[in-house]
Amino acid sequence: MSEKLDIISIGESLIELSSDKSLTYAQCLTKYYGGDTLCAAVTAARLGSYVGYISRVGNDFFKDFLLESWQLEGLDTSQVKLVEGFNGLYFIAREYDGEKEFSYYRKKTAATKLSIDDIAEEYIKNSQSVYTSGITQSLSLSAKEAVGKACKIAKENSVLTAYDPNFDERLWSEAEAFDAFESIQDYLDIIFLNRKQDGEKVFGIDTAEKLIKYFWDRSIGTVVVKSKADGGYFVGTEGSITFVDFWTKDVVDTTCSGDAFNGAFLHGYVSGLQPVEAAKLAAVTAGLQCQGIGAVKSIPDRKKVEAVYHAW
Repeated sequence: MSEKLDIISIGESLIELSSDKSLTYAQCLTKYYGGDTLCAAVTAARLGSYVGYISRVGNDFFKDFLLESWQLEGLDTSQVKLVEGFNGLYFIAREYDGEKEFSYYRKKTAATKLSIDDIAEEYIKNSQSVYTSGITQSLSLSAKEAVGKACKIAKENSVLTAYDPNFDERLWSEAEAFDAFESIQDYLDIIFLNRKQDGEKVFGIDTAEKLIKYFWDRSIGTVVVKSKADGGYFVGTEGSITFVDFWTKDVVDTTCSGDAFNGAFLHGYVSGLQPVEAAKLAAVTAGLQCQGIGAVKSIPDRKKVEAVYHAW
């Protein structure tokens, strides 16, 4: 591969089965795919970035659907390994009263076998940035080691590194999530956080300003805190903190909207936007994405995002 990648994303894919009705009553489910770092990767690709994805895919009945879908999105899949095993699955729906239903099955999937053997040094070096998450680290010890290797290679070769703890208590404990962050903190340039899930639960910090300063003290230069309670995003960079509003309050489904934000932010950043402008672009992208049901299928294309962004 000769063309330099804009972004490399590392993580898991899952089959998504969704409905706009409660799962109790739905007769048909729409098949798509999701996964936090995959959602970020597809978002950046739809906005125009050249994105590579590192993962493992099981050779079940969904393998061709997944690989062909990613290639159609323009993702470089040269580092996706097809292995024995099955792919994860999740169900998502919106009840009649507006409450979201969500459940997933992801133990012992192909993606949990991600390891340092999947991280090629030259591939990492041939990119502008590497992105991953705590969810990727939570897959297995070998996946956690793979994340560490990728971030270390990136840091040693002046490749931008970005990370989202994306804490979910269904996957592991606060202590495990904190330990995973600490294992790579010295390699990180950008961190995305949810104020409640990550800030309060993992780091024990209850305000965006304190969170940003906490990570600045750990030499992470750009910190983005997503806060539903405050209605927007706090962007901390170069010693200053700027607030960016949510673009919309017309929300249907927030599944992976934070991940879409991350992908759009990275696209904007590696394309030359300053962090605050990248956050505005990302706010529009996430706002449009959460107006539909599902993770990836609701991600808007570049034309729609740019039209709204320039008019906002």
